[in-house]
Amino acid sequence: MKKSFLIALLVLGCLSTFAQKKSGFGIKAGLNYSSNGDYLEAVGEALQNPDANVGYHVGLFGKWGDKFYLRPEVVYTHTKSGYSDGDLKIDKLDVPVLGGWRIIGPLNIFVGPSFQYILNSKFSDISIDNIENDFTVGLNAGVGVNLGRIGLEIRYETGFGENIATFVNTNITSLPESRVDTRADQVIFSLSFKF
Repeated sequence: MKKSFLIALLVLGCLSTFAQKKSGFGIKAGLNYSSNGDYLEAVGEALQNPDANVGYHVGLFGKWGDKFYLRPEVVYTHTKSGYSDGDLKIDKLDVPVLGGWRIIGPLNIFVGPSFQYILNSKFSDISIDNIENDFTVGLNAGVGVNLGRIGLEIRYETGFGENIATFVNTNITSLPESRVDTRADQVIFSLSFKF
């Protein structure tokens, strides 16, 4: 038992020497598993919930600090949600401002607001121009492991409040317009490299 404990301490000590401890900047990319809000037939009446789909993201980040750190990011994100009438695709610019804590060795946790600007949105082949708010705020929280210059992380992102988009839906002739909540709930997997 004592020998196993000493080996575990030695391994954690070795890993901590490889953790990203210095301030700097880097690049990141990865996959998101996301879904947007309800597809609405009329105000307050949910027609259907979305199916989650895989999207992607690429971006830049900065990191200042060691044990406790600040990590702002600028990330281009593409999400896709499936409904029976079509797919909602959203391209947005995310700017998370994360505060993190290196718990032990390479393991860290982080949380912070994410400022989001919708660049483009389409429901099937219909461009959506009438979105309630192009600029929204959400929350990111997650855990990561940094080994040398390489980082792996998983985080959860959610938006604060609904962000309804209204559009004319030619697939449903009895309805003059349809509504969909563009707020995403997503699990994000990222690989990063710090220069």
